[in-house]
Amino acid sequence: MAVSQAIPITRHPFANGSYKQMLIDGKWVDAASGKRFETHNPATGELLATVAEGDKEDIDRAVAAARRAFEGPWSKVKPFERQNLLLKLAELVEKNFDELSQLDTLDMGAPLSRTRAYRLRAVGMLRYYAGQTTAIHGETIENSLPGEIFSYTLKEPVGVVGAIIPWNGPLTATLWKIGPAIATGCTVVLKPAEEAPLTSLRIAELAMEAGIPPGVVNVVPGYGETAGAALASHHDVDKVAFTGSHVTGQSIIRASAGNLKRVSLELGGKSPDIVFADADLDAAVPGAAMAVFANSGQICSAGTRLFVEQSIYEEFVGRVAEFGKKLQVGNGLDPNTQIGPLVSEQQLERVTGYLDIGQKEGARALAGGGRVTEGALSKGFFVSPTVFAGVQDNMRIAQEEIFGPVISAIAFKDMDELVKRANNTTFGLGSGLWTRDVTKAHAVAKRLRAGSVWVNCYQAMDPAVPFGGYKMSGYGRESGKQHVEEYLNVKAVWIKTA
Repeated sequence: MAVSQAIPITRHPFANGSYKQMLIDGKWVDAASGKRFETHNPATGELLATVAEGDKEDIDRAVAAARRAFEGPWSKVKPFERQNLLLKLAELVEKNFDELSQLDTLDMGAPLSRTRAYRLRAVGMLRYYAGQTTAIHGETIENSLPGEIFSYTLKEPVGVVGAIIPWNGPLTATLWKIGPAIATGCTVVLKPAEEAPLTSLRIAELAMEAGIPPGVVNVVPGYGETAGAALASHHDVDKVAFTGSHVTGQSIIRASAGNLKRVSLELGGKSPDIVFADADLDAAVPGAAMAVFANSGQICSAGTRLFVEQSIYEEFVGRVAEFGKKLQVGNGLDPNTQIGPLVSEQQLERVTGYLDIGQKEGARALAGGGRVTEGALSKGFFVSPTVFAGVQDNMRIAQEEIFGPVISAIAFKDMDELVKRANNTTFGLGSGLWTRDVTKAHAVAKRLRAGSVWVNCYQAMDPAVPFGGYKMSGYGRESGKQHVEEYLNVKAVWIKTA
């Protein structure tokens, strides 16, 4: 494992230790309680900013502002105007992308090499939603009732959306939530993760600069148990769009019962990544490794259960371990860094706890297996890329989401048995296949119970292609036409003409 050191870089004003307010109704305001919380660089521990800490009263203010905008001026804004606003925001995101990617790196640790690679995705999402804005329409439907009765449908915005995002990709997660809301004519109250709120606040500034009216986009930082819970249960929120853990997702479903608000959930995963003996191993080794090690494993659809055909198991898993040992771990501000820190001390304790569990269960750590404590990295939350061999299906490291750079390598022989084992999880978000046999690829892809199946690649994503889960990985889709539909109601209209 190589270790990088940080390269000095000009600090953005959002990460210079100053105080940041929340955005409600087009104004930057303090929390009603006056409370603040700190956000730190997980690579160094240094203070980045102090942030207004929202709670129930602030959520009430933000929802009221969103409701006024939805029922007032925003309801009269035409699709072309909403499209233009999204295109202006896309231009501003593209213009300021380097600083936005730097904020993501500073606040949650992902290497610049990763956050800078999201330019096409971030800008592309906004432009895709802009395109969808003028494509929303109902249908005229010929009915079979006697007489002259005309029937048609209207697509109408759901209303006020409560959006709650995680810390593992603040830039794209923020745009993934506010983009379809603006496109459909909804308004939104966004609650960013307390571990990484800065990028969301900066995007809120850009939204105002783009001319998005007051109250349409509101951003209230705070903690999940206070601000997040208040948003999920609020009687005047029409929909909650949540990305995060399945445990929190279950809480949101319960909280939504008060007014039966619509809910879409993108939750956790324990995704199978399957390598057949006929695969191109030179491509599959880095592909399978980075299906987990990217973003230090802090990706819900990471291919953490690595199923490898028995005849190549030892060779392939050994090569993945050697690949992991050569990855450069360090401060994300160093452009050479490939693996950054985990987001927080709490996450570090969670991941290292699973490393201990895996070894106690009898798995062998062929690479990594512990915290990185070399030099300056001792101040951060770094874990070595880890490859466990000899993993059995019933081990906790093979069943529970770790959310760290940890691969559990499992051998298989028979394809029918493999599919059953791959599906033997409470989750169903992502999955991968590596094979040269196109017939095998289609056959296995059809049988996997997951929202995405990647063949000879992993984590490929596009704004036009839907993403979401089966089972405990949630329901609803993000990206694609299906995402826009999540923010719309369908109304049937009947007119008797004679």
